[in-house]
Amino acid sequence: MVYFIQGLTMGLAYVAPIGLQNLFVINTALTQKKSRVFITALIVIFFDVTLALACFFGIGAIMQSSEYIQMGILLIGSLIVVWIGISLLRAHDTMDTSTKVDVPLLKVITTACIVTWFNPQALIDGSMMLGAFRATLPEAESTKFIIGVALASFTWFLGLSTILSIFSGKFTDKILRIINIVCGIVIIFYGIKLFVNFVQMLLPLL
Repeated sequence: MVYFIQGLTMGLAYVAPIGLQNLFVINTALTQKKSRVFITALIVIFFDVTLALACFFGIGAIMQSSEYIQMGILLIGSLIVVWIGISLLRAHDTMDTSTKVDVPLLKVITTACIVTWFNPQALIDGSMMLGAFRATLPEAESTKFIIGVALASFTWFLGLSTILSIFSGKFTDKILRIINIVCGIVIIFYGIKLFVNFVQMLLPLL
């Protein structure tokens, strides 16, 4: 039970900070109908849990084995992250519930995949944190730990979606536009930071 609790608390600490996944879930909860909000949350949870499993069981070793793999992920990821931020700045979502705002399910899936699996910081942080933690666990207890991490993902994203859906009526188009702009700027800054990290790794090789 101790290792399960450790996994749960570690998982919450891992997903709670505002990041690409949270911004995507927040934006969806404020602009889409409730059924789509929870479908989106479950899709994000799927990618988040599969990433955690991959990090826990060895993606860190793959990334650490090659500096070029790290650089490739940083470069591609930084460009994708900046593109997502620009898309948010250009978005003009509305809180008018009389307007059908269904997003194609395929787009929801691809976007959820991008903000999770193509998020270099999530790959690196997850690999280092979960990989390092696994090294400290007794082999027989590692399953309990990763189950706790997975439950944290379910708890956080479903809870976030529920709260925002309930209080979405408090938001106006102007507030939503401000949220999009703030989130877009944060994401673009985040993408630029990743690109700077790529350049810092590249320069010694030139």
